[in-house]
Amino acid sequence: MRTVNIKAATAVTAVAGAAAAVAAGRLAGDAALKTPPDRPLPTEPHLTVHAVGEDWISLTRDLAALRPGYYGLIGKDAGAGGAHAVVGPVREDVAHAADAVVRGLRSVQRGSFRPGDRVWLTPSLRVGNPVTALDLTYADVEVPGELGMLPAWFMPGQRSTWVIAAHGLGSTREQVLNLLPFFHDQSFAVLALAHRGDPDAPRSPDRRFHFGETEWRDLDAAIRYAVRFGARRVVLLGWSAGATMALRAAQRSPLRSRIAGLVLDSPVLDWEATARTLASARGVPRALLPLAVRAARGRLQAHEDPAWDAPEPLRTPTLILHGPDDEVADWELSRALADRLPQLVTLRTFPDAPHAAMWNSDPNRYEEAVRRFLTPFM
Repeated sequence: MRTVNIKAATAVTAVAGAAAAVAAGRLAGDAALKTPPDRPLPTEPHLTVHAVGEDWISLTRDLAALRPGYYGLIGKDAGAGGAHAVVGPVREDVAHAADAVVRGLRSVQRGSFRPGDRVWLTPSLRVGNPVTALDLTYADVEVPGELGMLPAWFMPGQRSTWVIAAHGLGSTREQVLNLLPFFHDQSFAVLALAHRGDPDAPRSPDRRFHFGETEWRDLDAAIRYAVRFGARRVVLLGWSAGATMALRAAQRSPLRSRIAGLVLDSPVLDWEATARTLASARGVPRALLPLAVRAARGRLQAHEDPAWDAPEPLRTPTLILHGPDDEVADWELSRALADRLPQLVTLRTFPDAPHAAMWNSDPNRYEEAVRRFLTPFM
């Protein structure tokens, strides 16, 4: 009788343990899938404001604070959307403590910054819309998508080739504001899309982000919209998972013959690896990471091949802008894709740049690479 009880107890314990593991995996999977469009990614370190001057700001000394280039700086200041400023390169001409870094403060676009504030760097340099941020003419339009109407900005241009832009993880369509002056100077029309899950856009039925694996259909809807309103060809521009959306659209869209080229910044070419990274950054223990990815795969009902190794052939000229310091999307996969399709894919490498911030690290080099790539489509 005692042996039977022990076996029964062991079975109950095993079932309870399995149930606990499943529950833990689901929680960990949700952590991997939490990608709010207006919050910094968990891989982005928190910094502290030490002091603020008229044209400079002193921040916690950290590798992030030492990055070259230009970034947005966001904080939790009271007010709509929190504080936002534009910071430039590191400055050595301002005295500072050994545990601080001083960067140029180019403008404060919203709110204010005070010593002690917790802040983050973001690739999105500007806030607002093309008029308020850049004084560029645009129209608010709606793109009919499979889940409902998708809000978008349309900046007119003289060329028959349109640029359709899709933002990345932890961002909104404000990300395209970095490049709108460049495209305006090159006379390209630009359609900047808010896809499913964004503010004012429809949500996915399961309320989760799919790392571009379903969101690409919204980009497909944007191609249909562009063709309907006069675009002869389109170039798809995407950051992060937005780059995955662009790649999937080029592989699968019924209108893929209209896609003249792809510009992919920090593409997420293996969503499981990215989900694992995000879950780890949100504090999921290493032992639970396999369960997190398995749970995420099940919740997304994802059985897709990685975007870099999909069975659908890539036939579209592609420019990849990526760097080895990206902690979210594996740069080696971008390099492997370029090595495998050297006649089709061009890789431009940007060192010292975090995820989806290749432009921020070197705007002039970035824009020149894009200009050269787009020249045949002008």
